[in-house]
Amino acid sequence: MRKSWGAGSPEAGDGDARLVACVGRGDRHAFQELYRVYFPRLARFLGRMTRNVPLMEEIINDTMLVVWQKALTYDGSSKVSTWIFGIAYRQALKALRGLDEPVESTVEQQGGPEFEPDHALAGKQLQQGVSAALNALPLEQRMVVSLTYFHDMAYQEIADTMGCPVNTVKTRMFHARQRLKAMLSRHMEATE
Repeated sequence: MRKSWGAGSPEAGDGDARLVACVGRGDRHAFQELYRVYFPRLARFLGRMTRNVPLMEEIINDTMLVVWQKALTYDGSSKVSTWIFGIAYRQALKALRGLDEPVESTVEQQGGPEFEPDHALAGKQLQQGVSAALNALPLEQRMVVSLTYFHDMAYQEIADTMGCPVNTVKTRMFHARQRLKAMLSRHMEATE
């Protein structure tokens, strides 16, 4: 029976570090496991950042290539997830700088027939309002919100990921909350 070091295991952080150490020694199975664990997490993060599925997948592959090449340089001074998200963030910034076309946002509504039409419509409008408000934020503010609320990162981890001081993260979050509050208030008034 093969041991799983996935993000859901009790020793996920320790398991991730062991996986990176194995990857550093050229273990392809460890790399496949690390890729499997991090792909959905990076997809959620980069999806908010790029709003472009093919570009997101390309950035994930570029990120994991860097992880494969640089695994021996991981020194344990931060969590593995912070290290990998930092690589992904820098890869995404590089990809977005070279992008000539505008990125589009798609909002998907999930739900079954058990929803009443009024409830489903209100839910869809709220989801679209929140998504539009998040997408309207400047990139740095959007990433701070995404890493905080969708990836449960602490401010220090976000600062390490984005390569900025913790106070900058706090300032970006403050301004993001102010903008979101104003935009969502307008949205709620418009839907009433």
